[in-house]
Amino acid sequence: MGIISTINRALGRHTSSVDAVSKSEEAQHKENTRGGTTVNTENYVRRLYNELYVSPDYKAAVHHIREMDRTDPRVKRIHRRMARDATKNGIRLQWNGKENDRISRLFKLWVNRLGLNNPQKLHSDARGAVMEGALAMQWVVNDQRNMVSGLRMPAETILADTLPTGQLKNIAAAYKQLDPVGGYQVIAEFAFWQLSVVRIDPHNYDDFGCNGRPYLDATRKTWKQLQMTEDDLVIRRRTRAPQRFSHVLDGATQEELQKYKNGIENEKGLMTTDFYSNRKGGVTGVNGDANLDQINDVVHLLDTFFSGAPAPKGLFGYSDGLSRDILEDLKKDYFEEIEGLQDTLSQVYFEGFRLQLLLAGINPDSYNFNVQFTERKTETRNQKADLALKYQALGVPDSLVWETAGFEPAYVMDKIKDQKSSGDPYPGEQDDDDGTPTNDSPKPRVKVTPGNEPKGESATYVRNA
Repeated sequence: MGIISTINRALGRHTSSVDAVSKSEEAQHKENTRGGTTVNTENYVRRLYNELYVSPDYKAAVHHIREMDRTDPRVKRIHRRMARDATKNGIRLQWNGKENDRISRLFKLWVNRLGLNNPQKLHSDARGAVMEGALAMQWVVNDQRNMVSGLRMPAETILADTLPTGQLKNIAAAYKQLDPVGGYQVIAEFAFWQLSVVRIDPHNYDDFGCNGRPYLDATRKTWKQLQMTEDDLVIRRRTRAPQRFSHVLDGATQEELQKYKNGIENEKGLMTTDFYSNRKGGVTGVNGDANLDQINDVVHLLDTFFSGAPAPKGLFGYSDGLSRDILEDLKKDYFEEIEGLQDTLSQVYFEGFRLQLLLAGINPDSYNFNVQFTERKTETRNQKADLALKYQALGVPDSLVWETAGFEPAYVMDKIKDQKSSGDPYPGEQDDDDGTPTNDSPKPRVKVTPGNEPKGESATYVRNA
């Protein structure tokens, strides 16, 4: 069996990619018990049109989100902050079972070769996924069966070639890239293993033809209304805010009034601030709009817009009337959103590394590992350190303690070993399980006092033995 057939058989985003994706619908029903369709009633009729091109509604949504990001600093900040928080400190290999040094070494080489140790690459992938609602990664393999690049493809040009049931027609040509200009001509085809696609909030995950949704997709209408209202607010302030004057020249003729008017207006700006009359009177002030501070409509639209954002508006500069305690609670919700995004994006890199192992002749199913982003955002750094110390007090293995603290265990243990060995007169002495020499100093004692912190949390006390 060739390497391509092996990859097609062993690599998949489902537990059994061969059974879930077959070359014909008839053979699919013969080989397993699957029946019916995963396409809902709304998309069933659209599928007839979308078999020829990418959904126009999806393309319009992506283009609109990009325009919002380009013109509105609030949207740009949302996208940038989500990408930054999700990809901080890169990706790592997490072992759920016994660690294998060879697999760990291959992972480091794979990360360096594809540039996944570059924060800009990961940031670009995450930001594109948030804006497009999907991350489509093309894996480029050279003639030495080494993966040399992971290219993020524009999701609005990728079309999954599916059956009316929502399953892929052929894993050897699972995806097509259509001409970005015309949108009809096929410019490239990709096998199932060549292109890893993850989608954010699709209507049905099991329907391969169902597109993901940009993160701010549901706020597009509110954003338009907010933009129009803010423009109206500026126009209102420009036209109604200045103070005006009424000039009354008693008994003046039309010519005298016009001459007086021309002389006054030549000395002022473009705003209409003076009014004239040829009846008895004088110059009196006409106050501007006294209700310019009443912008509850703008506040309402702003609240509605940020209700669809991953974080409260207080995290993006609108902190009026928001207490610190409430903001801390809302931060937890935001961090949970970020962790969900991390889990979605890391699936792409997990599939890519599985492919690299298959190309190297290694069965990835023989090892229990996962690819995750290094820094999880649910807890603050102090909370992570506190939890790690409590794990240490319970006798949890050092590798799990370092992982809880947010560090790469193998990297930390290597650094500890190097530090100890640099001043060790017996560098060849046997090492402990934690990677440090046997003559290392005693570990600090950790004491945990339940209920001695705010909100009923336990306090942690560290003392050197």
